[in-house]
This record gives sequence, structure tokens and C-alpha cells, in this order.
Amino acid sequence: MLFRQLFDRDTWTYTYLIADTDSKEAVLVDPVLEQVERDLQLIGELGLTLKYCLETHVHADHITGTGKLKELTHCLGIVPEKAQVNCADRHIKDEEVLKVGNIDIKAIASPGHTDCHFAYLVNQNHLLTGDALFIRGCGRTDFQSGNAGDLYDTITERFFRLSDDTLVYPGHDYRGHMVSTIGEEKEFNPRISHKKRDEFIELMNNLNLPHPHKMMEAVPANQLCGKI
Repeated sequence: MLFRQLFDRDTWTYTYLIADTDSKEAVLVDPVLEQVERDLQLIGELGLTLKYCLETHVHADHITGTGKLKELTHCLGIVPEKAQVNCADRHIKDEEVLKVGNIDIKAIASPGHTDCHFAYLVNQNHLLTGDALFIRGCGRTDFQSGNAGDLYDTITERFFRLSDDTLVYPGHDYRGHMVSTIGEEKEFNPRISHKKRDEFIELMNNLNLPHPHKMMEAVPANQLCGKI
């Protein structure tokens, strides 16, 4: 398996390129519009065929590159089953397995940051957590039908029940971290480690964070697969 973590500095967003080295089929998870040229160059250099663009949710902080990549490569755009994205080619369901060559990508419904959020478990040991779980943090829950109680349940009942050595790859990072493990986040994540559900809800409901500066353009654009 080829696995690459790519970063957009303007929005602190990670995009993941995953490919089967035998068939050369590839998927991009959470592509960013401004980085389409970079991603296509890498795909071309590695001799890959982009089969899918896969979203964790309808993003509020950046515009997806899925629409542009569909135009240029004829790949399919896939979003979580509850996402209000009518232009998507497919809506993936909870626990459905997406095949990319010999790679299995299992969809995990993970509401809380948004009500439609999904994470993806790649070959049983790489967990792409999107905006649900960060390294020593988690996604906010104060807009887009977010719910702190749902996020607590997602992290503790769906993520933390995976093997402790499962690798955690988040959708964003703001402090220079690239990868963690489930075991580390159980023990050291200050947002949720050793906290009861009501404690987590109180903490999340009092963060008082400013809205993402691209929110007003990003959400409607992403509901149209990245068309501005």
C-alpha cells in the first residue's frame, strides 16, 4: 500500500493519497481545491489512476478539490450517506467497505463534529479521523448540526474500541503533529482522556471559538462538490 499525507498550509488541512501498488488504483481523501495541481502532479509521477475522491464530511474551512478532480480525471466523488451533496456520485454507508485495488477502506459513521461525519479505517490499521478526533484534540461541535454528546460517543465507543496500535491520521493539525495512535489519544488527549461524558459536553459547549473565516463560502461550495 502506498500512503501519503499531504498538507495545505492555509487551512491546516491534511489530504491523504492512498493507492494499491499492484493495480495502481488510488483514492484521495479530503482534497483541497487550491492543491489540485500538486495532487495531480504526484499522482502522475507515481503512475497512479485516481479512482475516487472521498470526503469525511461537508467542510466549513476549505473548498473541496473533488469537483475539479472529477473534471480532470473522471474519478468518482463519494460522500457520507447523510451529507447533503446531490452532485456526489455515491453516498457511502456506515460499515461499507470501499475497495481500491487490494486495499479495504471501511466507512465508520462518526457524528459529532457534524451530523454526517464519517471516518475511514484503511486496511484495519490506519484510521482517518477527519475532524472528529485530532492529535491531542478534537473537532468543534458548535455548528453544522454538531453535537458534543455524539462526538464523545463516537470517540469513546467507535474509535477507542479499536486496537491501541491503530494509527490515527487527523483531518487537520495546528501544532505540527502528523500521526498518533489510539492508545496515545486514550491516555493523553486533554479534551477527552479520562473525562466523563457530561464533563466533555460542558467543555465543548464553552469553547467560544470564532467561526472559520471561509465558512460562508466553503459550506455551500462543498454542497456543490467544490463549485464556487
